[in-house]
Amino acid sequence: MPPDRISATYRIETAHPIGRAVESMAGEQSTGTFVRVPGETDALRERFGARVERVTELEDADGPSLPGSRPPGGAGAAPRFRRAEVVLSWPLENVGPSLPNLLATVAGNLFELSAFSGLKLVDLDLPPAFGEAYPGPQFGPEGTRRLSGVEGRPIIGTIIKPSVGLAPGETAALVGTLIEAGIDFVKDDELMANPPHSPLGRRVEAVMRVVNDHADRTGKKAMIAFNITDEIDAMRRHHDAVLDAGGTCVMVSLNGVGLAGVAHLRSHSQLPIHGHRNGWGIYARHPMLGMEFAAYSTFYRLAGADHLHCNGLRNKFCEPDDSVVASARRCLAPLFGRRVMPVIASGQWAGRAGETYERIGSIDLMHVCGGGIMAHPDGVAAGVLSLRQAWEAALSGTPADEYARARPELRRALEAFGP
Repeated sequence: MPPDRISATYRIETAHPIGRAVESMAGEQSTGTFVRVPGETDALRERFGARVERVTELEDADGPSLPGSRPPGGAGAAPRFRRAEVVLSWPLENVGPSLPNLLATVAGNLFELSAFSGLKLVDLDLPPAFGEAYPGPQFGPEGTRRLSGVEGRPIIGTIIKPSVGLAPGETAALVGTLIEAGIDFVKDDELMANPPHSPLGRRVEAVMRVVNDHADRTGKKAMIAFNITDEIDAMRRHHDAVLDAGGTCVMVSLNGVGLAGVAHLRSHSQLPIHGHRNGWGIYARHPMLGMEFAAYSTFYRLAGADHLHCNGLRNKFCEPDDSVVASARRCLAPLFGRRVMPVIASGQWAGRAGETYERIGSIDLMHVCGGGIMAHPDGVAAGVLSLRQAWEAALSGTPADEYARARPELRRALEAFGP
């Protein structure tokens, strides 16, 4: 693609002739509307109009994937629903290197066009101007490893559970148990931000007192991702409170604060930004509606997230394993020279380590296990050790059940959570 053009790949479904439907997409998202208007000259269309770069027809659908589409007149009672992969492109000068306006261009009203019974944004290819305008991840895998002190293996983490309800002192006590057991990373649940029963300032103070005391004694400082999701001015204050207390990470709900919120936080932040994608199912659950992770992650990587959630193998949600693996690999592929750290989470425990390593093919990831640590039959400390042991087995090429014979923590995890 030329360096002055933006391109987007879509998967579409329509009962209309594909060429006509695709032209309506291009017009709707650039110079056109339902009828040509005064001022929409041929010269203007040539300069600013979206172009159809490629159309690859796919297998037909049995029927409409989504309600509300309108087949063309004369299509009969059983119209043919065609599918295709489509690439559109726009001149950079239509939007400039602006993420919010890029979103409106490549993922705007086209989802509502009545000619389509399915439309999904699959991927983006952006010109270098976006990499120049947006610094992207400040820390990424390398900076995260430096701050956490973890080398040669994945960063092993967990989530504070129960998700809500713990007072600051109770949270700090739980964190103390986790870091004594050797945990690398602990995050707030996305539901725990700044509620009356656990104000963020008090929680940061209580937790970091425990973390700093442990670091002074042992030299190891666990990374705690405090959830600072809030209005923009409040997020800045929350970030500063974490930084002043000696913290090394902040977390935001990406869909809650949006692209402009993440980009603004990135411009202010001196800490890694842990990007939680809760609400992701809105974009991803239906194969013919929304946005694939390849496109979604491009937006938030440029905005400045250092870590991105990718789900986990055999997770508790609806995402298939192949999609999880592709998402993690996408994070590790440089975007304008910068990588982001994939977070493997959801339904994770020690028994997932070997397969995760085998399929993703990298140790540059966070393996975050909630119940797999918190619900270990021998306690939280044993849960942490079981994960460490499972990754030792994976990296040495030893089957987990064999490695567990002399390691009771791993053996008990396999018995409790397997197969």
